[in-house]
Amino acid sequence: MYRQGDVLIAPVAEESVPAHLADVQGEPRDGRGRLVLALGEVTGHAHAVPSPGRLVREQGQFGPLLMHLPVGGRVVHEEHAAIELPRGWYRVIRQREYVPGAVRIVAD
Repeated sequence: MYRQGDVLIAPVAEESVPAHLADVQGEPRDGRGRLVLALGEVTGHAHAVPSPGRLVREQGQFGPLLMHLPVGGRVVHEEHAAIELPRGWYRVIRQREYVPGAVRIVAD
């Protein structure tokens, strides 16, 4: 597992990824050509992957976000050290925190 700030990135075995995801387009890249895993609402900084790959929003046991890196990649952020990831599938999870009466996503 890998963690960068409020983002957790967990490897997923390829045989566990639903077969229909091979045909899914995936989320669009941002204006800088990056896959954005999480955008800082306060700072505007982003946890992002500039290398080849795709992000897929999937409901069910893997939901909501899966990332495929066919040749590996690097997760970058303006305030954190970069993380090198080997090729494969990953589940991307945003850290949550309890607030009385609700649960919310942690924001930069």
